[in-house]
Amino acid sequence: MMLRRGFILFLPRLVGLLVVACCSVSIVYMLACTPKGNNQQLALPRVHSPTAKEGYEAILHQREEQHRNYITSLKKKIAQLKAELQGRSKQLKNVQDQYPDPLDSRLDHSNPEKAQANLLAFLHSQINKAEVHSGVKLSTEYAAVPFESFTLQKVYQLETGLTRHPEEKPVRKDKRDELVEVIELAVGSLNNPEGDKNAKHHVYTASDFVEGIYRTEKDKGTLYELTFKGDTKHQFKKIVLFRPFGPVMEVKNENVNMADTLINVIVPLAKRASKFRQFMQNFREMGIQQDGRIHLTVVYFGKEQMNEVKSILENTSKSADFKNFTFIQLNEEFSRGKGLDIGARFWKGNNVVLFFCDVDIYFTAEFLNSCRLNTQPGKKVFYPVLFSQYNPSIIYGHHDSIPSLDQQLIIKKETGFWRDFGFGMTCQYRSDFINIGGFDLEIKGWGGEDVHLYRKYLHSNLIVIRTPVRGLFHLWHEKQCPDELTPEQYKMCMQSKAMNEASHGQLGMLVFKQEIEAHLHKQKLSGKKT
Repeated sequence: MMLRRGFILFLPRLVGLLVVACCSVSIVYMLACTPKGNNQQLALPRVHSPTAKEGYEAILHQREEQHRNYITSLKKKIAQLKAELQGRSKQLKNVQDQYPDPLDSRLDHSNPEKAQANLLAFLHSQINKAEVHSGVKLSTEYAAVPFESFTLQKVYQLETGLTRHPEEKPVRKDKRDELVEVIELAVGSLNNPEGDKNAKHHVYTASDFVEGIYRTEKDKGTLYELTFKGDTKHQFKKIVLFRPFGPVMEVKNENVNMADTLINVIVPLAKRASKFRQFMQNFREMGIQQDGRIHLTVVYFGKEQMNEVKSILENTSKSADFKNFTFIQLNEEFSRGKGLDIGARFWKGNNVVLFFCDVDIYFTAEFLNSCRLNTQPGKKVFYPVLFSQYNPSIIYGHHDSIPSLDQQLIIKKETGFWRDFGFGMTCQYRSDFINIGGFDLEIKGWGGEDVHLYRKYLHSNLIVIRTPVRGLFHLWHEKQCPDELTPEQYKMCMQSKAMNEASHGQLGMLVFKQEIEAHLHKQKLSGKKT
């Protein structure tokens, strides 16, 4: 009874405390949620104030005005975006009307978002249509689209003329800006790799750029392949980019480690011991001393001068401590195609890069890396366009003496030309050479076998990399065209002989030598009379 009476007396106090607590919470909530003005928080009207109702109405009116202004600004922005989108759609429609193509059927101008998505899909499909991921079967060697190569300073190009040189600094602004843009984009891609953004990466600059090649398929876009220095001597970074008549799109970003990639240089030979001695000097310096990942296979025809050639090879082996060579001797008539074919098939090791070479070729260590970087088993073969040297006695005939070989090997219009009609020097993996069927062994003597192999690769799904390279030279030598050649071979030989002697201007000076001397003689006579 006492407990019940106490509980009854305590209950009003408990209710009072709860009411006070609820009021306190309400006051705190109202203070926290009161709308703010432009510069200061609006004052909360007092509960018992006669202006409380008017204060709340003023606050609600101000909040309503703020929302109304915000909605109005959003509507203006939406209207601006719609107008801009309509303008872009009209521009796109005008272009499509002016240049109609199959893409027009997929661009629904009544739905701009869908139209832009289809346009983006079309640009991506251009990559699949172009020779980026796989080769395209071609009917003839004239259908192949060659690459051109470039460095930070110069471009090496096949299409030459009176105003274009085989090696030049880009004069045209559009060409110069194009290559600068591509290099900058590649550097940016290397410095922002996908994956761990917090991991430390090597910071690349344009000075890390080694070389690049590019080609344009007129109906698809421009393909660029750029090579940068890697973290170590034998590592490289390779970036593949594509311009489908619009912004550049990254195709590939991969590490390329060539530290263990061996090149087997195969040289068919008959006699010519003095030329072989010169070749071995170049092979020792560039292949053995600078590169070091190289094997030499010499396929020798006949026995004349064979001992001298073997002696040169053995002396180089001893002096340079070089054991990676193979000497194959054949007692039969010289056939370049057969020699290269036998040399390639003789190899019994792992899959190796084959470099088909001649004894009158000079190469650099940089070219050997290009040979590795532009070949891939089952994917790519490399057909470099070498720079062919003119007859030094004609080029430097007006000098007191002919410069040394190192000084002669410069890429200029007066000193040589890009041998774009020659397909004899090539790099490919042995597996691709065997799978394609090798050389046509029915072809005898000089010429023809290289074009036949080149056409085989063009008719396959392999990508053929055809580009001028700055580190591969054909040294001048007097060319003999024997009577035993077929009419077609003899014609090719004579054309090659004519091209090897000198430039058009230099040959013209020889042809008109008497006229030039007669003119100079008349000038002297007229000078004496005056």
